[in-house]
Order: sequence, then C-alpha cells, then structure tokens
Amino acid sequence: MKKLLLTRRFPDATIAAARARYDVTLRDVAAGMTVAEANAALRDYDAILTTLGDDFSADAFAGDLRCQVLANFGVGYNHIDADAARAAGVAVSNTPDVVTDATADIGMTLILSTCRRAGEGERLVRADKWEGWAPTHMLGTHVTGKTVGIVGMGRIGQAVARRCHFGFDMPVIYFNRSTKPVDFPARQVDSLADLMGQADIIVVTVPGGGGNAHLIDANMLAQMKPRGIFINIARGDVVDEAALIAALETGQIAGAGLDVYAKEPQVPDAFRALENVVLLPHLGTAALEIREAMGQMALDNIIAWDEGRPLPQAV
Repeated sequence: MKKLLLTRRFPDATIAAARARYDVTLRDVAAGMTVAEANAALRDYDAILTTLGDDFSADAFAGDLRCQVLANFGVGYNHIDADAARAAGVAVSNTPDVVTDATADIGMTLILSTCRRAGEGERLVRADKWEGWAPTHMLGTHVTGKTVGIVGMGRIGQAVARRCHFGFDMPVIYFNRSTKPVDFPARQVDSLADLMGQADIIVVTVPGGGGNAHLIDANMLAQMKPRGIFINIARGDVVDEAALIAALETGQIAGAGLDVYAKEPQVPDAFRALENVVLLPHLGTAALEIREAMGQMALDNIIAWDEGRPLPQAV
C-alpha cells in the first residue's frame, strides 16, 4: 500500500476516502509546512495531498525523492515551484472548476460589504454605538449599475462578471493578457491602466506568483477613481500591500475588500486600523460541499497517478 501524506486536517470525507485506499499519515497541524518539512515529506512518501501555506519552493525538491505526485487542494499553487517539481519527476495537480462559484460568491460578498460599509456598520452595532437611523448616516456606494472591472477573465473572473451583469445590471469591462471572448455582454480593454481608470469597482482574480507579483502597485492604484472600490480574491502577492494601505489611508480610493494577504495568516496592522477595509480570513472556498469536492478531486488525481493514467487536472 502506497504511503500518502495529508499535510492538514482536510474534511472528514477526504480523510476517509484517502484511508480507504492508502497508508495515510495525517499532519494535524494548522501551520503550513516549512521547506525543510516539505523536503523530508518528498523523501518519505509516495504521494502528498498539499495546500496553501506548504512551502514546496525549489529547495524542497533537492536530493533523492520518493514522492511522485503532489495533489494540491486548491486552484492556486504559487506555493509550489511547478518547474522544480517537474524537473524532479514530481507531477503536480490542482482543483479548478469546483472552486469557481464559491470564490465568485465571496467576491460578491466583498463588493457588497465594502460598498455598503457592512463591516463598519456591524462593528458600530456590536459596540452599542449606533444612535439610530439618519438621512446621511453611513452613506456608502450604490452597487447596481456601477461599472465593474475584472482583472483576469478566467473561470472565476467570468463567474464574478456574470453575477455583476445579470444580478446587478453592472457594465462589465475586463483586462486579460490574451484575447478572451466571453458569451455575455462585456468589453475587453487594452491595458490594466485603462481598466483601473474606467471602472468603479475593481475585482482581481488572476493567479498568484510569477509575473503577477505586485501586478497592482502604486501606479495602478493611482489610476483608480477617488470613489473606487478595490476587491482582491486572487492571491495576496498580486497586490503591493504597502501601496494599497497608503491609497486607503490618504483617501485616494474609497475602500477595499480583501480575502487574501501576502503573508497569511499575518495581516498588516494598518489594514485592521482602517474602517474602509473589509477583511475576510481567506474564505473563498470555505463551504463544506466545496471543500469535500476539492478533496475528492485531489484524490482522483492521486488515484490516476497510482493507476498509471494522466492526471486529470495536471498543471
């Protein structure tokens, strides 16, 4: 029986399905694996079910490795050096498709919460500081009809755009590095700067790492409208957090909604100090049905490797 490492406590259904077929070791630790732990795991196990926070950077693939497949629990895999894995003979898979709708829903949650100041309002009520309804109290941004700009028109970007267009009558514009036709009303713009300047609400959905690191920097934020709202459901490293903090502190933009951060679970104190930011703890796929589907998809890739078949979701 092949040895399989689960790097976190995944849903019970995932653990049970894994144990039914493999000799499973469960690493029941909240923190992600260090590069040294990752290297040791690659030496000791035939397959690894990994996720965000586990450091499978290039150094993890040094030496004589036993592992032949890394099945990532999640669509984003910027914590894995896929080129180094490939060079070491380790196949890598991820879990696209099943995460699309849940992540898009969190995008809409952040749009609505940030525009309508929901987080700030809840804090006011919980602190027993609400003095009652007033005509000018806590005025936010009306969402319906606003122009939304999608950065990265992949599966998740399109799912957000559909919700905005069909649900809130929002004109949709988008920036994508390649031409990306879609089957609903939306307009592709020529540059990221154009998008940042034209949209009322920006939603970032591109993959993290690589050329997308700090894609949204001070210059891009400076293109936004003064009443602009910035939403990130991609990866934290896509945004220059210091530049975003400065834009929010100075009122250069009206607000931001964030589900991801550059050094999770660390969140800069400056974000917590700002009332015009909605902060979520990476809830993009945090629904039981979705996490169970992700676990099964990851296991299906391991089973495919075990049976000598191509990985269905190879990266």
